[in-house]
Amino acid sequence: MKGYFSLLLHAHLPFVRHPEYNDFLEEDWLYEALTESYLPLVHVFDGLIKDNISFNLTMTLSPSLCAMLEDDLLMSRYSKYLSKMLELSEKELVRTKTLPLQNETAKMYNDKLSLYQGIFENQYKRGILAAFKKFQDRGYLEIITCAATHAFLPFIKYEKAIDAQIKIAKQEYQRVFKREASGIWLPECAYKEGLDEILKNNGIKYFFTETHGVSSADPQPKNNVYAPIICPKSEVIVFARDVETSEQVWSKENGYPGDFRYREFYRDLGYDADYEYIKPYLHSDGVSRNIGFKYHRITGRCDLSEKEYYSPQEAVTLAACHADNFIEYRKKQVEHLAGTLGQKPLVLANYDAELFGHWWFEGPVFLDFLFRKIYAEQDVFELVTLSKYLEFEKNTKFEIAQPADSSWGAYGYYDIWLNKTNDWIYKHLHKCEEIMIDIAKNYNDSAGLTKRALNQAARELLLAQASDWAFIMKTGTMVEYAHKRTKDHILRFLKLYESIESDCIDEETLSDYEKKDNIFPNLSYQLYS
Repeated sequence: MKGYFSLLLHAHLPFVRHPEYNDFLEEDWLYEALTESYLPLVHVFDGLIKDNISFNLTMTLSPSLCAMLEDDLLMSRYSKYLSKMLELSEKELVRTKTLPLQNETAKMYNDKLSLYQGIFENQYKRGILAAFKKFQDRGYLEIITCAATHAFLPFIKYEKAIDAQIKIAKQEYQRVFKREASGIWLPECAYKEGLDEILKNNGIKYFFTETHGVSSADPQPKNNVYAPIICPKSEVIVFARDVETSEQVWSKENGYPGDFRYREFYRDLGYDADYEYIKPYLHSDGVSRNIGFKYHRITGRCDLSEKEYYSPQEAVTLAACHADNFIEYRKKQVEHLAGTLGQKPLVLANYDAELFGHWWFEGPVFLDFLFRKIYAEQDVFELVTLSKYLEFEKNTKFEIAQPADSSWGAYGYYDIWLNKTNDWIYKHLHKCEEIMIDIAKNYNDSAGLTKRALNQAARELLLAQASDWAFIMKTGTMVEYAHKRTKDHILRFLKLYESIESDCIDEETLSDYEKKDNIFPNLSYQLYS
């Protein structure tokens, strides 16, 4: 082997759970990700193991995502959601019976939904985290953690508040996966100098930056991003994303998902079907929305009304060809780098897990072909997790350099999370951080209602800090919801603070907050003291 290739999928969703409503639109984010990404990935990994195909990859499962995947209410609601989608797929088989092109796609949906319902209900008894734990325990998958609620760490003002995000993440990882977390995905790959020292104090061995976080490190590494660097003060290891692999898969213009033969994301049965026919599968407000049944292919840069019908079999064949193409590029890349660098290079490909399936419908099939072909058809590079890479290269002296401040957002720095659409949130968050640290110190040995209120105040702060809300405000999708979530958590935090300070805690109000925002049940506010 002339080098290494490592694939990393970052799986994260903001904590969205609304027991106060029977039906809530934004909970669909989780249900869609389960149906289109997480369950398809579980199916692919189980199939590879069944066929004795050795594979390796690294995945982030963020603490907020893990909390939702463990939640009985959300999993019960997802079970009903999946049953309704399966019911619709049965109706679609009948509706498209005389429409051969559409019927092929309808049959595909019915087959997939039946399969995923079996995986979810029967094989893993609604415990999808158990599947990923199994893959890790058997040595195929390395799971890393993320900050507790995916907070944008460079914008947290107080070190204690950053430390709390990391400590909670470590604790949750230990509870769920029964082992210590070695690596961490910094939310949005957002790094600023000094974060590595907090990671070191929490036992984290490595993290990731965007490409220029390492390529622009000081001093500039001679191996660029094709070997990790070591932070000079903390000695924590830093890996960076390879641009070339990102372009092949991630790029809207040049990446594989943009091929005209793949499924079109934006044309959906929720709008195409007769309203009375589709109404039972919409939310209770009756507003037409995407429901995940899509019958058209990308076709070209044309109006949605001009899209041609999708062929599932043609798309599968195409995914196999793209897997071949990806491997050939990696072989050439590794061979070139090995000759240039004089050592075995590491090519690291980082992607959002939801790209595979949700945004790029054929993504899980592509990964299935990719792992099988890497195993059987090439001997140029070795597929590794990051911990395996570090074990293989334990005698290599990596360069010492200070990573550059960076993120993987547009333009590479912080402006996605700090601009005129969202800058108002930070003065409130910083004040809440300051208050949380003060009351954790002042009420260090509390018990009873006061302890519960302090723990809930910490939860509200953590949920308000999620980077997702600022991101949504900038991108302009579901902005009203992002505003509401930020304001709700801050207002609940302040009400709890006032009730603690006045020694007048209303148990009914506290119980309501605990019911709504029940993330991290073992959380202790003393992490802030």
